[in-house]
Amino acid sequence: MTLSFLVGSIPFGIIVAKAKGVDLRKVGSGNIGATNVLRSMGKWPAAVTLLGDIMKGALAVALGRYLGADVFHEGLFGIAAILGHNFSIFLKFRGGKGVATSLGVLLIYSPVIACMTIALWLIVSFFTKYSSLGALVSFGLLPLNLFLLDFEHREKLFIGVMITLLILIRHRDNMSRLIKGTERKIGQTG
Repeated sequence: MTLSFLVGSIPFGIIVAKAKGVDLRKVGSGNIGATNVLRSMGKWPAAVTLLGDIMKGALAVALGRYLGADVFHEGLFGIAAILGHNFSIFLKFRGGKGVATSLGVLLIYSPVIACMTIALWLIVSFFTKYSSLGALVSFGLLPLNLFLLDFEHREKLFIGVMITLLILIRHRDNMSRLIKGTERKIGQTG
């Protein structure tokens, strides 16, 4: 699981921004994720960041599976990658919000639920123009979706609850701004 944490710690947003001569922590929201990269540098750098962050989560769960971990421990490999992203050792234990890395975890861990989570995120984000609200709604429903639709492995519910809690904790400021009406919309700068 240490390796999963290290892989999760790779700050793709920072790497992509640095390649463009930008210090991502000093532009936009200061976040290291794809949404801030989109606001600060455009679609292609954001797509590369998103893909890198998704791959971290997927790789962690795949590693657990390869090592013969049971379903619960596979999920813990994924949680380790999310924690690595959120508290990167390369960024003095600062990091992102974990949405893309969590999606990567789900893509391997529970593919049907991953597709539902992605669809909900996209739908809410498209209609509201708030990526944070899309994340909050889609991951807020994650435990319910796992409970209702992933019958085979009930231990996945605990992992789903952990992922949801990590998303909610990392989005506290976003929730406050959404309530106050000061949250930035997708593509909105400044």
